[in-house]
Amino acid sequence: MKLSHLLEGIKTLEVIGDIDKNIVDLRSDSRKAVKDGMFVAVRGVTTDGHKYIPVVASTHVGAIVCEQLPSTLEKGITYIRVADSSEALGQLASNWFGHPSDKLKLVGVTGTNGKTTTATLLYEMAKFEGYKAGLISTVCNYIQDRVVPATHTTPDPLTLNELLAEMVEEGCDYAFMEVSSHAAHQHRIAGLRFTGAIFSNLTRDHLDYHGTVENYMNAKKMFFDMLPADAFALVNIDDKCGRYMVQNTKAKTYTYSLRSDADFKCRVLETRLDGTLLSLNGKDVEVAFTGKFNAYNLTAVYAASVLIGWKPEEVMINMSRLVPVSGRFQTIQSPEGVTAIVDYAHTPDALVNVLDTIREIIGAGAEITTVVGAGGNRDHGKRPIMAHEAAVRSDLLILTSDNPRDEEPEAIIEDMKAGLDNDEMRRTLCITDRREAIRTAMRITKPGSVVLVAGKGHETYQEVKGIRNHFDDREEIKATF
Repeated sequence: MKLSHLLEGIKTLEVIGDIDKNIVDLRSDSRKAVKDGMFVAVRGVTTDGHKYIPVVASTHVGAIVCEQLPSTLEKGITYIRVADSSEALGQLASNWFGHPSDKLKLVGVTGTNGKTTTATLLYEMAKFEGYKAGLISTVCNYIQDRVVPATHTTPDPLTLNELLAEMVEEGCDYAFMEVSSHAAHQHRIAGLRFTGAIFSNLTRDHLDYHGTVENYMNAKKMFFDMLPADAFALVNIDDKCGRYMVQNTKAKTYTYSLRSDADFKCRVLETRLDGTLLSLNGKDVEVAFTGKFNAYNLTAVYAASVLIGWKPEEVMINMSRLVPVSGRFQTIQSPEGVTAIVDYAHTPDALVNVLDTIREIIGAGAEITTVVGAGGNRDHGKRPIMAHEAAVRSDLLILTSDNPRDEEPEAIIEDMKAGLDNDEMRRTLCITDRREAIRTAMRITKPGSVVLVAGKGHETYQEVKGIRNHFDDREEIKATF
């Protein structure tokens, strides 16, 4: 691509060199920079791409985009100075891949909980409606029915635009994606054109990165601030941050709720472990999902489907065909009559939602055993809160290892124990080995009661000291039968 074309729409502060040259490649990883390609120096969380400009220059790249020019400018290289190279990378990636988001109806979902479920169910709804669609999510990426493994909730701009371009190439009409707070803050979605955006909720998470809840909230708000005037912004107004998200958006705003007057209103009429009867804007529908948190997710799915332009009557029919996302309130029944539930809940609020739902359904007579840990190298502050919220809602709590990463699992468990009082500690076991923790829970829980295994959900690995070892909570539960 001609460099002049690649730079279209990019806010440059200074350009030094020829822009009438051909660029053969686009990279932000200095190790992958090639002759006559473009390198974008991005200031990352752990390293600064500007440090590698001299090394990249020696490979005879055609152009370098940076926020600060190097002291020595190499002959034959065009230097482009911008205010924010992360934002420029997103726009450059969109240009490079031919603006794929302009050729799709792209809907993004953000919030602490519910992103994966909502995005995935919208993807399934599109297929039920007879359209080709793509999905970019924590669990997996799909281009129609082709699986593309996921490494991040929201990929880097180059990977993201490449996925969208492949969706366009394969004839997709729609794309649905999770938009993480990291992605918004790091401008990974810069240059994309969204048809709609959904906000689910906001509770404490990712403070290891954002520092404060306010920073975390504002990172999500950035997504709505960037929406065009012809997009829709759909927010949960039962969450105190819902209206704040759309304060400065240019998009047309809509609301959904279980408690208040809203454009899209839901009531839970009946709930069981295997399903729920909902009323959506006055029309009843039976769904294969459980819990108030899923009622919120499904209300968002219904609302977004209608805002996209699908007929409400068909949407209701197709909602009854939806099935739960892998590792999200996934139930497994043992031969002895113990119900095991695997859920991705890894924040205090998510644990509260799942455990309150279980208690509401099974009543006071049955018991709940909860197996849960906390991820290493992440927000330490939420660990004691998670343990406390799980303990007050469980008859027995088993603290165990999650993905300890570079931390010692015993140290993480000690952090969690700090949130427990003496009475809660008497109802708590600490079993570091997650396999043994699950086996113990399944062995000691009475028939007719429930075991919740929380935190990892769909994951099929346990990350220890940089190595991902195969581990699947669902397999471990079934191995106890």
